[in-house]
Parts: sequence; structure tokens; C-alpha cells
Amino acid sequence: MIPREIYDADHAFFRDMVERFMEVEVKPFHDQWEKDGEVSRAVWKKAGDLGFLCPTVSEAYGGAGTDFRYNCIIVESFMRGGYTGLGFGLHSDIVAPYVQNHGSEYLKQRYLPAMVAGDIITAIAMTEPAAGSDLQGIKTTAVKAGDHWVLNGSKTFITNGQMCDMVIVVAKTDVSAGAKGISLFVVDAGTPGFDKGKTLQKVGMKAQDTAELFFDDCRIPESHLLGELNQGFRYLMEELPQERLSVAVGAISGAEALLDMTRDYVKERTAFGKTVADFQNTQFVLADMKTRIMAARVLVDRCIALHLQGQLTVADAAGVKQLTTDLQCAVADDCVQLHGGNGYMWEYPVARAWADSRVQRIYAGTNEIMKMIVARDLLQ
Repeated sequence: MIPREIYDADHAFFRDMVERFMEVEVKPFHDQWEKDGEVSRAVWKKAGDLGFLCPTVSEAYGGAGTDFRYNCIIVESFMRGGYTGLGFGLHSDIVAPYVQNHGSEYLKQRYLPAMVAGDIITAIAMTEPAAGSDLQGIKTTAVKAGDHWVLNGSKTFITNGQMCDMVIVVAKTDVSAGAKGISLFVVDAGTPGFDKGKTLQKVGMKAQDTAELFFDDCRIPESHLLGELNQGFRYLMEELPQERLSVAVGAISGAEALLDMTRDYVKERTAFGKTVADFQNTQFVLADMKTRIMAARVLVDRCIALHLQGQLTVADAAGVKQLTTDLQCAVADDCVQLHGGNGYMWEYPVARAWADSRVQRIYAGTNEIMKMIVARDLLQ
């Protein structure tokens, strides 16, 4: 692969720490977590103790105040290991920036130190049964009642939904204003009127808890409005590029891991008196995967660099998310094929990676929506 230039010796040291953590605290337990449908709370606390949660949070709130490259290292390491049950990326890369960038001092003090420490687990509730990528179509409402807001509605496909101690909820505060009538609210688990539904049974990412959330006359203190009233959609648009870049970072790392495990497998597996790697078709498929992954890796690293400079556009983030997740799914399918029947067996990492990768073309905005964003930017 082409040498990477965005990381230095400090990042290499941090990566070694993350990989040791995975080897000791994640790898031995991940199979059981898949059966349980969620990871242990203990692993969150251990990650917090080691500085693996919300590393970009300011030192004033308990974080390390690093740049986004440290978040990328964590995502890359987990995806290369196939440890998709850990919802650290959503907690650190998505929820934390909303609180740090748009929250009041009260909300920052209340939540950020606990998030960094792993004392609380967080989620964000955008998707609804009838509104996925179309955030303007949400039906959840928040109505002012004295010094509280009354929240009503439901959310689905919420990562960390069952385990979350706090969730950021996207709601309509002016139903007649479309995108200009959306606000964000911080809701604590245990708040009367906030109920967690069943843990959803997914095709992949089985150790990552995903749930339905319900709000029935749920009273939220006025102080838990995140940012300004009716500015929620603008905040979402500002933060979604990092979310989509984080998905791309994970997708390309997952594709690299698939290539590596398949290369090793075909060099050992025999058929018709020779290894599977000896067949020209195998060589061509592997070569094609490597070239496409190499090109996408260069693009991802360039997007990380642009994001560090505050120059990653909404359209470019959408494009890199679409390209890398489509690529990972294609690579996963080719790798399963090269594994033959074993590729369809859950005990083989390639089967799990194949199942885990498919959702990435859907979450953080479907890839069809990503194409619309790119096209709109191209044609304006």
C-alpha cells in the first residue's frame, strides 16, 4: 500500500495502545457480546480510563483535546479487528461534537466529563419508522409548556439505544417551518415518558445494541435544549460531514482487513491439486481489490487532512462515504466468493465482515442520498 503521511510517531504509539486494548479487553469477549446483543459496560469504563473515548473533547471538560486523527485511529483499529459491537465511534465522533460545539456551559459540564470517562453511554435519535435519510420528514414533536418541553414521538434503528444513559433527540418545534423548525434536545434515560423498546435483531453488527425509543409526554427541562431553538437542522448539516467521514474511515479499514484475510486464506486453501491463489481468476480479483482499496485509502486520508483544516465540504464527505461503503460491500462479496462455502460460515471472520458491512451503505444517510448531495453540488 502507498505509505500514509497523515500520522506521526505519537499516533503510532496511540495505535499500539488501542490494539493492545482490543487484544486484551475486546477480542476474548466479542463472540459472547454478539450472543448477548450488546457489549459490557465494563469495556466502556476501561476505554474511558485509557483515553479512548471522546479524545477531541477539550481538556477543560476532561478530554485530551486532540484532533480527529485520534478518533480515526480508534475506528480503523476496531474495524480492522472486526469488532463492530463497540459503539464508541457514535459516542465520540458524533454525539460529543454536538454537545461540545452547540451545548450550553451547563450541558457541557454535565455530560462531557462523564462521556470521556465512560461513566455514561450516549446515542443520537434521528431516524423514525417513516423518516430515515429525510430528516425534514420527522414526526417527533416538542411543545413548550412553561419551563419544560413536552416530547412526543418514536425513533428507530438507534445505535447504543438500549444501553444509552443520554440521547440527543431530533424533534420538530415548529411543524409548519420544515427544516427551519427542527431542534435538538438532550434526554436522560429514566426520564418519565422516555421508554426503550426491544433490541432490534439485525443481520450484522450483532454485538452493537440497536433499539427503538419512545417518547410519550416526556417532559424535558428548558435547559436541555441543545443550542438555539429551531437551529437543529443547521447543526445536523454542520456535523454530518464528520459522521460520514468517520463511516468512510471505518469502511476502508474494513475493506483492507477483508483483503488481508482473503489473501492469507487463498494461499493456504487447495483445490484441484493447487492453492486457490494459483488460479489466475483469484489473482485478478485480488489485484483489482487492492488497486481500488489503495485509491480509496488515498482519498480518505486526503479527506481527513481537509477535515483537520476545516475544509471538508458536505458534498465531498458524502462522496467519500458513498464510494468507500460501496467498495467495502463489493470487496466483502468478492472475498466471500474466494472463501467458497467457508465464506458463508459464521465462524469465519469474512462472513461476519460481509454481514456487518452492508448497513454502511444505509446509515449516516443512504448512498442514494449521498449521490443526490454530490449531484446537487456538481450542478449548482
